[in-house]
Amino acid sequence: MINSLTRPTRFLFFTGKGGVGKTSAACAEAIALAEQGKRVLIVSTDPASNLDSVLGTKLAGMATPIVGVEGLFGLNIDPEASAQAYRERVAGPYRDVLPADSVAAIEEQLSGACTVEIAAFDEFTGLMSKQSTAESFDHVIFDTAPTGHTLRLLQLPAAWSSFIESNAGGASCLGPLSGLKNQQARYAEALAVLGDGEQTTLVLVTRPELGALAEAERTRAELTKQGIANQFLIVNGVFRASDRDDEVAMQMQTRSRASLEAMSEGLRALPSLVVPLKSYNVVGLEALRDFFSAEVGSTAGVAEQTRVVAELPRLVKLADEVEAAGHGLVMFMGKGGVGKTTMAAAFAVELASRGHHVHLTTTDPAAHIEGTLQQEVENLRVSRIDPQAETEAYRQKVIERSREGLDAEGLALLEEDLRSPCTEEVAVFHAFSRVVFSAKREIVVVDTAPTGHTLLLLDATGSYHREMLRQQPGPAVHITTPLMRLQDPAHARVVIVTLAETTPVQEAAHLQEDLRRAAIEPYAWVINRSLAATPTRDPLLRARAREEADQIETIRAYAETIFVVPWSAEEPRGAESLRRLIAADS
Repeated sequence: MINSLTRPTRFLFFTGKGGVGKTSAACAEAIALAEQGKRVLIVSTDPASNLDSVLGTKLAGMATPIVGVEGLFGLNIDPEASAQAYRERVAGPYRDVLPADSVAAIEEQLSGACTVEIAAFDEFTGLMSKQSTAESFDHVIFDTAPTGHTLRLLQLPAAWSSFIESNAGGASCLGPLSGLKNQQARYAEALAVLGDGEQTTLVLVTRPELGALAEAERTRAELTKQGIANQFLIVNGVFRASDRDDEVAMQMQTRSRASLEAMSEGLRALPSLVVPLKSYNVVGLEALRDFFSAEVGSTAGVAEQTRVVAELPRLVKLADEVEAAGHGLVMFMGKGGVGKTTMAAAFAVELASRGHHVHLTTTDPAAHIEGTLQQEVENLRVSRIDPQAETEAYRQKVIERSREGLDAEGLALLEEDLRSPCTEEVAVFHAFSRVVFSAKREIVVVDTAPTGHTLLLLDATGSYHREMLRQQPGPAVHITTPLMRLQDPAHARVVIVTLAETTPVQEAAHLQEDLRRAAIEPYAWVINRSLAATPTRDPLLRARAREEADQIETIRAYAETIFVVPWSAEEPRGAESLRRLIAADS
């Protein structure tokens, strides 16, 4: 057994681009420390956590013993449960003090999606305080959401501390100011712990791919500025070909080496560990115990794989269908790292190349669209819902709209309230709504954020929908909300992107359940980077293709319409390589 860290600090944050193996690495480290006799708590801060399935134990919002590993406990920060407890904690003390309508007003302030984020953040900072459940553990390991969500989470202690200090009066979206002040000491403590290298280590997990390494470098730089300088690098899934005559294997090895050679100097300077690509999906305790091992796993007895995906159509077929309609919204959704951005960009480029005016946009805070396209494409308009830009525009719009009706004191209070970090959630929702409605007159392709972040955005969409229906003066008034557009198959197609691996398929299935609860029916699934769809003969890659075959059968039970995109040796960057990725004959 090789431990990932030689001097593990008390708090360990595992982060990185979606799909790089953060959860596997975090769980493997947790098991290793527990089996050294330490008491260890592993916590997921991801709104779409899959910690339960990886560890094989059902987790909740309290420390739960992991079956099969003495001394290891797990905990999921459940955003909805945290939000409900947070609402009651803020509004409860006022029920017998203030009039009913005042209490109702406080509850209304706490009904939005931004409260979900704040409540999860509040629980996160609580776990870093000396009066928390985590105090009884030797190590607390945070398995975080994909990078964009995590950067916001780790920057929130400073953001809220700054807001509290500058908020001189009035209420905010959190409720009365006294409630904010009560949290100030906790936020300051969290800031101090995050910046203390003796207490906290940021573990950057990446793969030998240009996009994942670029994301790791961005995270390294941003969090170094934030004062989180004690960092460690894990490069997961490094492949070495055993069949030098196998074209796919040699292409994969070459691409991996070229990506590592292009690694930034900042990442090179970090202490690091390389983990080889395994022949199996890393799920379950035994697989996790071997995660850091140099062994790749057994490839014996792997027969030539059948072309289990031969009858599945390529994604270009969906482009044909959208072209026939001439307008509409196509949203690519899924777990981080499955290739949503690549699929969205390839799809948009294909339609633009046919002469259609296409709007390609992203809701992902990490926004990789421009890096994927690398060039301007005729007929293609590219944008991103930039949280900072949208927040500033929203602030200015609200202030200008309210200026005439407020005196100087009222305007000052409004400006103060709009400096709250949760104003961002409202601003992003409004920008997303504009995108949804614009698809009535043009083709709009949306690259969404990883699952958890997107579900929070859809929750805001649902909250707005319910509020609009509640405010209807009567049945004669006709309204159309963004949620209604997403529910309309003539207007919107939701495409779930996955890899043919255990965890991405499970998360895609959970995403489909969440969408259906909102009455949004997914149009299709896309299996991306399929080795089973290639002619590889390399034993390790054949073993992984065999694992894929089982997952593809599982996917058939979830989706009627399935598209497949084979693994490609070509880095999917630039218009032509993107088109080749989804073309019917490549």
